[in-house]
Amino acid sequence: MTTLASGTAASNADKDDLARDALTVLQPGFTGTTAPDWLLRRLGEGLNSVGLFGRNIVSPGQLAALTAQLRAERDDVLVAIDEEGGDVTRLEVRTGSSYPGNHALGAVDDVELTREVASALGRRLAACGVNLNWAPSADVNSNPGNPVIGVRSFGADTGLVARHTAAYVTGLQSAGVAACTKHFPGHGDTAVDSHHALPRIDADLPVLQARELAPFRAAIAAGTRAVMSAHILVPALDPDRPATLSRRILTGLLREELGYEGLIVTDGMEMQAIAATYGIERGSVLAIAAGADAICVGGGLADDETVRRLRDALVSAVRTGELAEERLADAAARVRALARWTSAASARGAGAANGTEDGSREDDAAGIGLTAARRALRVTSSAPYVPLDGAPYVAALTPVANIAVGDETPWGVAAELARLVPGTETGGFTGDDAAARVLAAAGSRRIVAVVRDEHRHAWMATALDALLAARPDTVVVEMGVPQAPPRGAPHIATYGAARVCGRAAAEVIAGA
Repeated sequence: MTTLASGTAASNADKDDLARDALTVLQPGFTGTTAPDWLLRRLGEGLNSVGLFGRNIVSPGQLAALTAQLRAERDDVLVAIDEEGGDVTRLEVRTGSSYPGNHALGAVDDVELTREVASALGRRLAACGVNLNWAPSADVNSNPGNPVIGVRSFGADTGLVARHTAAYVTGLQSAGVAACTKHFPGHGDTAVDSHHALPRIDADLPVLQARELAPFRAAIAAGTRAVMSAHILVPALDPDRPATLSRRILTGLLREELGYEGLIVTDGMEMQAIAATYGIERGSVLAIAAGADAICVGGGLADDETVRRLRDALVSAVRTGELAEERLADAAARVRALARWTSAASARGAGAANGTEDGSREDDAAGIGLTAARRALRVTSSAPYVPLDGAPYVAALTPVANIAVGDETPWGVAAELARLVPGTETGGFTGDDAAARVLAAAGSRRIVAVVRDEHRHAWMATALDALLAARPDTVVVEMGVPQAPPRGAPHIATYGAARVCGRAAAEVIAGA
């Protein structure tokens, strides 16, 4: 009887350890601005990471209280966020970011400025209790038609992207926040958004080595604590499986060839590139087997049932032999190692964000983010700019936002211009008849036409043609990737749609 009891106890202990490891490798999200009971219970059972999104954040004080609630349950919890700055912001999802994004920083091409911006952002995150940032994007935006990367990239030049990726990693981690460089092995040369389908990159191996992989080498040399995989098919590296599920790419290339030893995180497993082809349970098992250490899920699926399903899928895969128990244990160990690093960094005092105790937004006029946005601005005009002689009409020619950016975050110049020029009015327009509707709404007022990636939207280019023909004094503000030829009086390129980019453009328009 004693032997049987001992054997049963050992079996139960093994079962508990296996379930704990399976929970440890998950990075789930949740809804609400306080932690739900199910999430706190899972933290007690072994969950080691939580992902935050815009839906979870209303203020710095609320965010700090939320992360404190999580740490009361588990003091070494990894609190992750998708805070790139620029167009992709969760901290300031309702107002727009205080920091320009990668494309604006690449346009300035001052690596020290990039490091300072990343450090300031890191201090703000740390002050709110966030210690893992799913950033920066190290993708080389070599395809100007890319629908999901665009201004999230530092640019189309490999050397520029590599040096700024390294600077960003260094700056962010100087604040005690782990960087998660993405999207390995590079999402820049795609014409498909992996939120919707599985993209494919058909570049040959020498091109991939010289272009896509160079920024990741730079990030690894800079000590990035995490790397995020991309849901993309790259036949030159693996003709059968997307990177997130590919042992050739995650283990053979990233671990063995590039010598990376940190945490490998998947992109969101509920994205259609994986969910619609493999399903999230099988996809998660294949990802861990391939060499991933953490499963990101929670942008779209954010409930206890998702956590249970993925935990059980991983446990079942170990029991059936599909997933080696040692591989799952190794993945869990890497998660715990990163948690120890962030705890040590926090203990060293990384924290006060931009000189404030609560991580609140610093005064914009003195902020590094606005300084960077002003430096990134490019103004082109065929004639001297004629200043406004009254309140203008701001016409936002609005494309459909991609899922990474979301449609909750305001963008444009109207709000900032209204502060400088009271009486400014605005409207949003789309479609083939946009120009006619803009002209009718504007009346005799000076038009400021604000666009985002004009080169990717034929209707937008047509609307600008008509507006400039009817009103040659129209000011054009391009807040996406400035690929289309400059036109307008003047044409202002901001290299991103962050709030500070809008302010920098508004200052030029208002003559401030």
